[in-house]
Amino acid sequence: MALSTGVGTAPAADAGAKAAGGGPAAPRRGQRPRLRLPRSPKVLIGVSLMVLFLVVAIFGSTLAPYDPSRTFSLTESFPLPPSAHHLLGTTQQQQDVLSQLLVGTRSTVLVAFLAGLIATVLSVVLGVTAGFQGRLTDDVLSMVANFFLVLPALPLLIVIFGFLKTNQGGHDLLIGVVIALTGWAWGARVLRAQTLSLRTRDYAEAARISGERTSRIITFEILPNLIPIVASAFLFTVLYAVGTYTALAFLGLVNPNHWSWGGELFYAQVAGGVSGGYWWLFIPPGLAVALLGTALALINFGIDEFINPRLRAAGVSRRSARRSGGVKLPRRFVLGVTPVARQEVPGTAGGGGAPPGQRPTADLITTDHGKARRGQRRSGK
Repeated sequence: MALSTGVGTAPAADAGAKAAGGGPAAPRRGQRPRLRLPRSPKVLIGVSLMVLFLVVAIFGSTLAPYDPSRTFSLTESFPLPPSAHHLLGTTQQQQDVLSQLLVGTRSTVLVAFLAGLIATVLSVVLGVTAGFQGRLTDDVLSMVANFFLVLPALPLLIVIFGFLKTNQGGHDLLIGVVIALTGWAWGARVLRAQTLSLRTRDYAEAARISGERTSRIITFEILPNLIPIVASAFLFTVLYAVGTYTALAFLGLVNPNHWSWGGELFYAQVAGGVSGGYWWLFIPPGLAVALLGTALALINFGIDEFINPRLRAAGVSRRSARRSGGVKLPRRFVLGVTPVARQEVPGTAGGGGAPPGQRPTADLITTDHGKARRGQRRSGK
């Protein structure tokens, strides 16, 4: 989560300063400000990777050069390395690895997003209801969430998948529902804790006193303030589902004829890919899992910058820091922390702000091994 304490954008003052300095004029009263999408490299890289995986998931069967189940030779008994005809080589059954990778993307992405969507809905319904209602409802729903939190997820899923029939082991919707049942409790606990704080705010109390229904208060007063947490919980659950589904398929608990990245790793293990040096059997699906997880993590890091207008307007890069007066940034930022800066309006005679003859104060908030610090710089014009 990005540090945003003590950071203000002062829209009106900043707009006035820009207008006085020849910059863009301030927006008129009542005019809706234009949404500024994040320009952070981590967000752009994450979104680009995610779009690429979604395109492959949709058109993977069309892009695949061969049928992933097609056997090209009945005499060869070992995997063949990459060649002009098979760009990623073949498996032990002489099947094209690239075709299996492209076709398997759909199943992996579909199961992950289904599990994330179902788990997020459960988290919002149960977590917000428990936090807003309180008393017995809170006690019962919190007990259920705690029960699922202490359950070992992977062993439980192994037992559940052991009871599924062979044809059900390749049903993406069923697999997504089963994975979602073990991944919703964390988000529900976080949403419950935040709702306990939001329900005592002035706007929630005013809505309750005015006679608004509970459902309307939750929908229009509480949930809009939980959007960052809901989005973070969704991405976290999708990432959890990618790893869980891959692990289950790698253990052979998913129908082996249902192509997925974990299924490719399963066949690589059966063929002795590591011991035999057949790197093209396990590196492509493993790299695909790693890149998808990286894309989700990068998007998660950019959620605050996209939703929080203060961070969106005050995000600092090295180029903007140099333009603002030479604020020195650390060589390496702490992972997941967005440095922000604030420039106050130059002081005038008899007014507040910086004394006459000095540049505005530039406040930079970063972290040094987890400890926040604030640096200030004043220099003459």
